[in-house]
Amino acid sequence: MKRICLFSTIFLLLLSSDFTFGQEEKTDANVFGHVTSGGEHIPYATVIVKGTAIGVTCDESGHYRLINLPVGELTLKASMMGYKSKEIVILAEKNKTLEVNFELEEDILTLDEVIVTANRTEQKRTEAPLIVHTIQPAIINTSQSATLGEVLNFSPGLRVENNCQNCGFSQVRINGMDGVYSQILINNMPIFSGLAGVYGLELIPSNMIEKIEVVRGGGSSLFGSNAIAGTINIRLNDPKSDSYEVGVNYNLTGMGVDGSGGNAPDMQAHFNTSVVSDNNKSGVSLFGFTRDRKMFDANGDNYSELAPLKNINIGTRLFHRFGSRDKLTLDFFAINEKRDGGNMQDYPVHERDIAEALEHDFKTAALTFDKFIRDQDLLTVYASGQFIERDSYYGAEQSLKDYGNTKDHTYNIGAQYKALFDNSTLVAGIENRGGFLVDKKLGYPDYDNAVITDGVIVDVPHTENVIISDQASLTTGVFIQYDIELGKIKIALGGRYDHYMVKNKAKPEQEANTGNVFSPRINLMYELTGTLKARISYSKGYRAPQIFDEDLHIESSGLRQVFHRNDPGLKQETSHTILGSLDFNGMIGSAYAGLLVEGFYIRLMHPFSNEFGEPDEEGTVIYTRVNSENGATVNGVNLEFKLRNTGSFVLTSGFTLQSGKYDDVQEFNTRKFFRSPASYGFLTVDWDFAENCSFAVSGTYTGKMQVPYFGPDTDPDTGELRESGSFFDLGSKLRYNIQLNGTHIQLFGGVKNIFNSYQSDFDSGINRDPSYIYGPLFPRTLYFGIKFGNLAL
Repeated sequence: MKRICLFSTIFLLLLSSDFTFGQEEKTDANVFGHVTSGGEHIPYATVIVKGTAIGVTCDESGHYRLINLPVGELTLKASMMGYKSKEIVILAEKNKTLEVNFELEEDILTLDEVIVTANRTEQKRTEAPLIVHTIQPAIINTSQSATLGEVLNFSPGLRVENNCQNCGFSQVRINGMDGVYSQILINNMPIFSGLAGVYGLELIPSNMIEKIEVVRGGGSSLFGSNAIAGTINIRLNDPKSDSYEVGVNYNLTGMGVDGSGGNAPDMQAHFNTSVVSDNNKSGVSLFGFTRDRKMFDANGDNYSELAPLKNINIGTRLFHRFGSRDKLTLDFFAINEKRDGGNMQDYPVHERDIAEALEHDFKTAALTFDKFIRDQDLLTVYASGQFIERDSYYGAEQSLKDYGNTKDHTYNIGAQYKALFDNSTLVAGIENRGGFLVDKKLGYPDYDNAVITDGVIVDVPHTENVIISDQASLTTGVFIQYDIELGKIKIALGGRYDHYMVKNKAKPEQEANTGNVFSPRINLMYELTGTLKARISYSKGYRAPQIFDEDLHIESSGLRQVFHRNDPGLKQETSHTILGSLDFNGMIGSAYAGLLVEGFYIRLMHPFSNEFGEPDEEGTVIYTRVNSENGATVNGVNLEFKLRNTGSFVLTSGFTLQSGKYDDVQEFNTRKFFRSPASYGFLTVDWDFAENCSFAVSGTYTGKMQVPYFGPDTDPDTGELRESGSFFDLGSKLRYNIQLNGTHIQLFGGVKNIFNSYQSDFDSGINRDPSYIYGPLFPRTLYFGIKFGNLAL
């Protein structure tokens, strides 16, 4: 019923928005020109008509053309990453062509960059009342990051870790908190489901990403549940011009690592292309990525530390303008991946000592309609869905009973309206999200109960499929955000009201878990000087009791299997977050510099924690998630520093000092969060030392942390708590660009983790603890490759 009401609301909004699906009037009011900076043309700059859906990207010579514009006074805006945008007002007249040229000023620290994640609406990053960190393609290239999981390490307060030697389950931590406290969005939509999150950081290739926006701290007032630690918004590549790029690179993982099982080849290839119609009404971009990584064995015991995997990704993003003030956008991508951790990969999985083998079929689609109303008000209606099927085997010692199948369907529909006033903005919306997950164990031939006659097996019974989880979750929310600028002060007030319902359909006798949550947010920004801004904010967040990432991952060894369950009485977890920051962007001597100091305080109420069960006769252990009687506190400081001269040298760095503790003692008689180092950070340097040549350095630092251990070197029933060492993972990259008849060719090569700062005490053998893994994602890795296209590299 609620979904019907929501559809009715959206339908009424659409009826009131004066759709114009007919043919656009051929006014022959045209504009042409170029975009330059310092006398040099800027290829692929964007020129739009404000308050409309009309826009075009310059060609590689920096020229553009707009045709059949609406008649009247129009504002043209030219923008390009690395330059300050510029607006020019023109009078468009029927049957008249104007020449309009733009001269842009270089924006060394990308202060003019437009972001959307702060308040669900476009605004300049430096004008947002909330700190938003962006990860640009330049960082992806500098760090040679093939996937989303690799590049997230290069953002302040973020750290990606591998949590399983067998299958490579990974998660991203924001401000030291578990990955389940972070919400991952794709083009502003929360369709990255719990099942997708188990292995999703390695499933999303970096070549499909235009940029990544990161909001640290509670963002639940606008984006809903699970944004207690922060929000990561993945912006996909838009079709902007007729362009193409193809690349191939080859990696040798574990190069020169003593005691390992040898180098592990990792072959990767990608393509990107886009086509835009001559009248700029339609465009489509395509991307693809494929990877074949062999197993890496760090200690020579023939068991994986990095699981072998093969995947292929393909997707598209297309748009069409029905009129000058409306635009329809469709996104679709599909991923198929196989990973095969454990040992004896040339045997069937049930004949091996340990196998954690999975195949994912992953499809995501999203439809967005934008309609400009009044002058520059914007109505957005959206719908998205994600469909995942996973075939899995988590088992040990030639077991037949550990085959599984999981189906996960999620959707998100909603509408949002942005109203612009003289010095303020109002954003309001409604949305409904649903998730339906069925996880089951597959039946198997039960040889233990076979019928034997005269020593001959005459009948083998076959067990039935067993439903492990059959869950439905529905959340309906309304949100509102009001921004107002009063001189040097900018204030943002927001709130979201959610009603959620989680039903365990596998146990219909259990009542549905429901709740109503109001999540307010207030942000203030004060411009102390032209180069220094102060911000302070408060937000409340929540996390509903439902299936999350790690629940759908099973740890297997010869000693035991670990499953995760929710306590039937589990209730929502809430948070209160306070952030304060000083943000400087200006000149230091002859160089441009940016310095951010951000303090954070997060108070968790009724936080989720695990109760470790006793192993049964088959070695199965249940970790039950319960609410801690008291709370927990996370606090610390994030530092970010950028330095850049006129263009040949760029330094970006970030460092985090943080602490996370429960109020009362938890497992192993400690209050500290596990796997959460007190300090970590990153560094990237890009230096164009000669024409067409550049040298890059990238590195991450990980401090000491406490890691639980349940392997054979201790009592596997009770385990022990160990302290890791610290790591500094340093890499370098050399690039050489060649210009050839309008095509750009780049040759590159480098080394990741040059000094092999990598875990040295991995557990060995069939009885190892596969979750005893920490530190950098990869050992020393040598790579080289080539890419070419008509886009600037």
